[in-house]
Amino acid sequence: MKSYDVVVVGSGTGGQTAAYTLREHGLSVAVVENSPTPGGICALAGCQAKKWYYEAAETMDRARHLVSKGVVRPPEMDWKAVRDAKRAFTGAVPGATRKGFQAAGIDFIEGSAAFSDPDTLMVDGQTLKSEFIVLATGARPAPLPFEGAQYLVSSSQFLELDGVPPKIAFVGGGFISFEFAHFAARLGPAQQIHIFEAGPRPLAPFDGEMVAHLMAASRKEGIDIHTDTEITGIEKTNSGYVVKTPGKKDFHVDMVVHGAGRTPAIANLGLEKASVDFTRRGIVVDGNMRTANARVFAVGDCADTVQLARVADYEACVAAKNILAQFRGGQAAVMDYRAVPSVLFTLPMYAMVGATEESLKSSGVRYSGKMATNLSWPTYRRTGMQHAAYKVLVDHNNRIAGAHIISDNAAGLINIFKQAMIHNQDAGQLYWEHVMTPYPSRESDITYMLKPFIKDDPLAGL
Repeated sequence: MKSYDVVVVGSGTGGQTAAYTLREHGLSVAVVENSPTPGGICALAGCQAKKWYYEAAETMDRARHLVSKGVVRPPEMDWKAVRDAKRAFTGAVPGATRKGFQAAGIDFIEGSAAFSDPDTLMVDGQTLKSEFIVLATGARPAPLPFEGAQYLVSSSQFLELDGVPPKIAFVGGGFISFEFAHFAARLGPAQQIHIFEAGPRPLAPFDGEMVAHLMAASRKEGIDIHTDTEITGIEKTNSGYVVKTPGKKDFHVDMVVHGAGRTPAIANLGLEKASVDFTRRGIVVDGNMRTANARVFAVGDCADTVQLARVADYEACVAAKNILAQFRGGQAAVMDYRAVPSVLFTLPMYAMVGATEESLKSSGVRYSGKMATNLSWPTYRRTGMQHAAYKVLVDHNNRIAGAHIISDNAAGLINIFKQAMIHNQDAGQLYWEHVMTPYPSRESDITYMLKPFIKDDPLAGL
């Protein structure tokens, strides 16, 4: 039997952040991982890995827009070469992860962990005792309830393809389907790309009007989006696959990709033996990231919180600080989810932070907003981008309640609004802060978005 101050289960971004933070403060730490390739989904087959395809697709997209503005012809793209460049990065992750733990003095234990009692883990027959345990086991593709689901290609498998075929179907209208469909539309020989969404619209967490605008942009790239379309089965044929839908024609495709979201990877942890509460959405935690068992914390995609890599890192820091407070004393840390930005790496990007208009209406909050689509500002005319758009929402105190941007630099722009929300900043104040932004730039365009929210004296911010 081995004993530690803290055992972390999972070697992804949240698990690593917790482990390194706790070790840096002198605690004895072990990390348990059941995958032969430690490092986590973000680095190996998620947010980091997909960006290799995004950067190439964005280059193609920008070149296409500039064909009438000086670019003679778009570049020739090679999916396999992008895949190989991605592999050069991801292939080094498992070894670097192991070496990093070793250099930090963190024990790395390969195997599957499960609770045998509230403070004991069994890892392939080995007993681990620990003062505290941090669960960071991530998520896995959600099981799908129709016949032929075994034929679906996972998101991880999609990023390992030698190339994409002409006809592709994506099941589910979420992040994965939209991002990968846009990659295929720019980098592959795709002639037919379908996204099937069972609900009335895709991308449910995002603003409805902005999603409609992104859908229009997607359709212009040859991506067919089918809403209110439930898949009843997938059949394998000699030439590919048939996607079966009720009351509609069958769709004949070369490949079907699982884009219907991920579910917390907690089934085999024995949480009942640890008195840890959970639902199908994940492990139940409080604002300190503590579970119903005060000695067990959960962070990242396995917890019933927001499934984003940076959220996992922040949650891991909060959990680590609260564990350290138990050993050394100090003030407790609490998570704050009020200003969590989300970015959809389509082309153009869609980034949001804060509330959607639908959520404000349903909660009865007084608000005002401004939206514009197909922006004709010079920054977009020069690049030939036709689908840039924004929506800014403010509360009755003129504070930023939500911001939504479709642009080629949406990730950078949305961070400005995130900071304003964190500091509870007036929209008029934010306007004046950006009058002196380097011009002309996407960032300087923020003044156009915010000018409608200047109240009373237009010079009051000076």
